[in-house]
Amino acid sequence: MSSSSQPEGEILPSGDPPGAYIAEDIPAPRRRTRSILSAPGTYVLVGINCAVFVWMVLHGVDPASPTPGQLIHFGANVPAFVLQGQWYRLLTATFVHVGLIHLLTNMWCLWNLGLLGEPLLGPWGMVAVYLLTGIAGNLLSLLVNILMRDFISVGAGASGAVFGIAGILIVLLSNRKLPIPPFELNRLRRSVIQFAGLNLVIGLATIVLPLIRIDNSAHVGGFLSGLALGVPLVPRMTSGRARYLARQKLTFAVAALLLALFGHWIANFR
Repeated sequence: MSSSSQPEGEILPSGDPPGAYIAEDIPAPRRRTRSILSAPGTYVLVGINCAVFVWMVLHGVDPASPTPGQLIHFGANVPAFVLQGQWYRLLTATFVHVGLIHLLTNMWCLWNLGLLGEPLLGPWGMVAVYLLTGIAGNLLSLLVNILMRDFISVGAGASGAVFGIAGILIVLLSNRKLPIPPFELNRLRRSVIQFAGLNLVIGLATIVLPLIRIDNSAHVGGFLSGLALGVPLVPRMTSGRARYLARQKLTFAVAALLLALFGHWIANFR
């Protein structure tokens, strides 16, 4: 997530995803297909992000450099407004972007990680992880801004959720019971770790290049929440589709409750 000044940079993972592994009959690894049907959740998320951007442009927003006021109008995250009761901004901000380059970099990352992760999560699981980790990142950003007495920062972008997807993939790809050759499993996991590490380092560019404002706290919040979501899912990944999906629903429901409690605590902490 970045503020209204400049878009953030991204380093992408590489390589083909493992295939669909969340079923009783687990298929052998196969190369990535480009069909929308192969990852509908990912394409829906990309489509919503792009549709929101087109909607903004059609309503007069500069596609290269939106103003803070325009971003706020279309749902960007602003601590002062959130604390006044506009908590929906924690969600809507994950679909608002600071210009075309910001959108394209985030969508490229989301597409790559989504095609890798959706076979492990399923379409609904991918959407849930995007929403939960995106909100978690924005909540941590809100807390950090409160501590820094910064109530007017404008934050927007999908990168907190993208880091969340990277986080859960790092955990899920640690499951040695997946029917993937160990070298391939290690390569995929290492690629995602490199993506997360390098982009967190890029977030520190605010120290060297003050004109670039990258909300690293949202990245960290998304990433840590993604790691946390993955832990309870690993034991059920190869124990049958029904059990795995049941564990998913329970995990995501508990996560949503914890995020609500965290938000309530932040509001009272202020």
